[in-house]
Amino acid sequence: MPLGTLDGTPPPFFRQGPSALSKLTFFSALALFLMVADARFHVTQPLRSAVATVLYPVQWVVLRPVVWAQGSGQYFESLSASQASEEAAHRKLSLQSQRANQVEQLALENTRLRQLLGLRERVTTPSLAAQVLYDAADPYTRKVIIDKGMLAEVALGSPVLDETGVLGQITRVYPLVSEVTLVTDRDQAIPVLNTRTGARGVAFGDPALHANALELRFMAANADVQVGDLLTTSGVDGVYPPGLPVARVSKVDRRVDSAFARITCLPLAMVSGVGHVMVLKPLTTQIAPRPPVEAPASIGKRGAKK
Repeated sequence: MPLGTLDGTPPPFFRQGPSALSKLTFFSALALFLMVADARFHVTQPLRSAVATVLYPVQWVVLRPVVWAQGSGQYFESLSASQASEEAAHRKLSLQSQRANQVEQLALENTRLRQLLGLRERVTTPSLAAQVLYDAADPYTRKVIIDKGMLAEVALGSPVLDETGVLGQITRVYPLVSEVTLVTDRDQAIPVLNTRTGARGVAFGDPALHANALELRFMAANADVQVGDLLTTSGVDGVYPPGLPVARVSKVDRRVDSAFARITCLPLAMVSGVGHVMVLKPLTTQIAPRPPVEAPASIGKRGAKK
């Protein structure tokens, strides 16, 4: 067959329909029409509602992992924030508690200092304020160390008081510190006076370990001593000024097998936990020296005078 007799048109299977330009024009016009119709008359609203209703379960299932992830992140963030807030609150509460304790301690210390200053005004003996540094290392003695020594002109044997009464006596003096033996020490004795009866006696430190008490010794079994009697310094020893409160009688044991009564007294001074004290000068330093004794005239001079 000659080549000129062949049909050059494509078979029906490969027909493309309208041209691409026609399709573009048609769909553009359709899209423009639908946009105008939807904007003006809302013709696609039912279709949108139907599609949204159908697709909502799918959207809910697809969004669950995202929601769970966001919820987990927020939970851990809120947990961390809560823990941080709790830690900050505990820290703030601890600081406030510490400040409250400091305020109470300062208020108590201020009250004691005011009482000590009041006692200083009532005592005419020259005095020196000092602070207790620590207790002595020997557990079998009742001694404390104060922050005043030779440089502050602290004398050996000086009485030591707190705001409530006699605390002890200076027994050792160093350049910067001094050692105070408390009235409750077993080797300490102080002459006292019963303010109710006027009877004198001597109070000794209780030898019992950790007793923190005094014992009024060598008092007759029938002596007029009652529980609650106030004991003050008598001043006969030349160390303590008279009238300083020392102790109060707490127990009187009149034993039939002994000529003396066993009298226990509780010190008025704070022998445990004292912070500030007042050191007095001993009375021996304030007593005027004894006038010199004149030598007797010789026998020869007496004869010449005659």
